[in-house]
Amino acid sequence: MSAQPRLAPKRARAKNPQAAIDSYLNDVAARNPGEPEFLQAVQEVAEHVVPFALTRPEYQSLKVLERLAEPDRLISFRVTWQDDHGVTHINRGYRVQNNNAIGPYKGGIRFHPSVNASILKFLAFEQTFKNSLTSLPMGGGKGGANFDPKGRSESEIMRFCQAFMSELFRHIGPDTDVPAGDIGVGGREVGYMYGQYKKLTNRFEGVLTGKGMAFGGSLIRPEATGYGVVYMMQNMLEHMGQEVAGKTCVVSGSGNVATYCVEKLNELGGKVVTLSDSSGFIYDPHGIDAEKLAWVMDLKNVRRGRISEYADAFDAEFHEGKRPWGVMCDLAFPCATQNEIDTKDAKQLVRNGVLAVSEGANMPSTPDATHIMMEGGIRLAPSKAANAGGVAVSGLEMSQNSLRYNWTRDEVDQKLRAIMADIHEHCVTYGEPKAKSVNYLKGANVAGFVKVADAMVAQGLV
Repeated sequence: MSAQPRLAPKRARAKNPQAAIDSYLNDVAARNPGEPEFLQAVQEVAEHVVPFALTRPEYQSLKVLERLAEPDRLISFRVTWQDDHGVTHINRGYRVQNNNAIGPYKGGIRFHPSVNASILKFLAFEQTFKNSLTSLPMGGGKGGANFDPKGRSESEIMRFCQAFMSELFRHIGPDTDVPAGDIGVGGREVGYMYGQYKKLTNRFEGVLTGKGMAFGGSLIRPEATGYGVVYMMQNMLEHMGQEVAGKTCVVSGSGNVATYCVEKLNELGGKVVTLSDSSGFIYDPHGIDAEKLAWVMDLKNVRRGRISEYADAFDAEFHEGKRPWGVMCDLAFPCATQNEIDTKDAKQLVRNGVLAVSEGANMPSTPDATHIMMEGGIRLAPSKAANAGGVAVSGLEMSQNSLRYNWTRDEVDQKLRAIMADIHEHCVTYGEPKAKSVNYLKGANVAGFVKVADAMVAQGLV
């Protein structure tokens, strides 16, 4: 007799999408207290995917959405290492293996003091949808440690990477989990970790991506995320009957994603007028051309300087402690960090008549900012679609490792262009294409969800 009252609310919720969304988010929040980044990522997906899932009884009966929001496993481990002075340090390492329904877990490793379970769960959750959108056989995962590589010597970074991999190696493999780089983890760190993995396992295999070309890497992997962000924008503009050439562009950040985004925009005829870092942003009304961009890459990758130095070198403006979203532009590319566009920034972008935004960083817009931009007529390519170029080429690197073969630069670039074009088409298909403006956020969320959900249903309760 007690079953009937419990079934009735479920049927009522099925008829009311908003009630179903609220119920789902409340359940996730209750299971994950104190994890705001993860809950934000789930909320962004839920508003589009929950109503869609209500139309598929098999998704409901097998609780596909609930299972997606609960990682397959969250691995936490101690990383003990010594600095150059013999002082012992203890950091915490993680690997979040979120879902492997469509392929081995795939996602980057991040070294940054802010790394915690919430951030990595958000990234792994987002990665699951992003990897699905590429149409490559990759599940979603993410990892890292609360280690700060800034100010550390080469030998200290090597020792930390080796200590980190000495635990991680037992949880990964080419058909199990294939990590890559992320914030604080570039080609140098990947090389150190790969060397340690090879020593511990006595196997030379494609277990890490972002490797050097001398030992299994792929051409244009460093450029891929930034290039993909621009290819996504190019597809959006073509869908609107426009092009990148002649457009004024605002880019945030000055790392790998931002600089290669600038490189591709220059190639397509766009004019980039800003870059930034944690100290503020520079505004160069004359545009950041190839020569200036090469200077920035040297500043950030070799000299490890601050973006403010650009202002002195090229007679540009430097705005300390500020973000560039008030600068007049046609196109915007947030490529720095999560939640860098808030409601105030979003309103300014709308007032400035920005046509479109392509997100290079992971979840760079707050939920409210996202709604403001979309309601204001800005076409917004969410990060899970726009910055999928990096993991797409990582997937291509995995394929090349399996083949024991390397494609040319042009071949990889053509495949990347095709993947980003496919992602755009998936977003259009599920993003209300008959409406006045395509809802790319909805399209990306639903398209990324369908493939994973169908695979989970087919494989049963595992």
